Amino acid sequence: MKHLIVLLGPTGVGKTALSLNVAEHYHSPIISADSRQFFKGLEIGTAAPSAEQMGRVQHYLVGMLDVTDYYSASEFERQALDIIGELHRSHDVLIASGGSMMYIDALCNGIDDVPTIDEELRKEVYGLYERDGLEPIRAQLKVLDPDFYNEVDLKNYKRVIHALEVCLMTGKPYSQYRTKTKKERPFNIVKIGLTRDREELYGRINRRVDEMMEAGLMDEAKRFYPQRNLNSLNTVGYKELFKYLDGEWTLDFAVEKIKQSTRIYSRKQMTWFKRDKDIHWINLSEVSEDDALKKIISVSGC
Repeated sequence: MKHLIVLLGPTGVGKTALSLNVAEHYHSPIISADSRQFFKGLEIGTAAPSAEQMGRVQHYLVGMLDVTDYYSASEFERQALDIIGELHRSHDVLIASGGSMMYIDALCNGIDDVPTIDEELRKEVYGLYERDGLEPIRAQLKVLDPDFYNEVDLKNYKRVIHALEVCLMTGKPYSQYRTKTKKERPFNIVKIGLTRDREELYGRINRRVDEMMEAGLMDEAKRFYPQRNLNSLNTVGYKELFKYLDGEWTLDFAVEKIKQSTRIYSRKQMTWFKRDKDIHWINLSEVSEDDALKKIISVSGC
């Protein structure tokens, strides 16, 4: 039986360092399940693996897209499964690592087969969003798919926009395509959740933001500032610095907002992951990395 060990957890918890140790133990490459690290040029702001780390262990699905490229959880599912199928020819155990909730779900459980959105329609809907905000999109979704409207997080612009795109593209409610049927995988999946005590995690997040600024996050933000309205750049770290570059915020305030937004995102990640009863949790505040590795080996049974 082939195995996939999925290391998941909130941003800043220490997934990258531990994933390298686990991958080296199993002589496995790492498949990234971090949707922010798919894009080239955002290495500092997304805490992408360094050249030294990628020299230690081969990584897949890191830095393979331009910021102008469209990418979805369903495309990730197809691509990741193709890579896993190929790598399982020569590896019994593979490692996936990331904190992107929807993408991990897509990899482990599958995602519904939703029609591909026409590029012109996508530009039209995002143009409406950039011009008038989310409210007119919510209003259309309420009319075209009231069932999904009543259950979706109406503040999550990506999900609201995508649902409306499907409604407009197909003439059918988006909810009709959501079967929520778990797909079988031809390999055993072991999910390992990494956590830390909250104050320690928040301290790590705050320090990492400071380190990102010292490493050149502002230069990355300036480089992509002309493209700041792209969906791929509407993410923590860049959108706060764009506010500074727009003259709306001071730099100190923007950096504090990055820290705050990252801490809030880490809580959302944990809320999402805690619903999954198949996750084996390891508190890195209580064990060393060596002991965490031993526990992963024991839990996975491979």
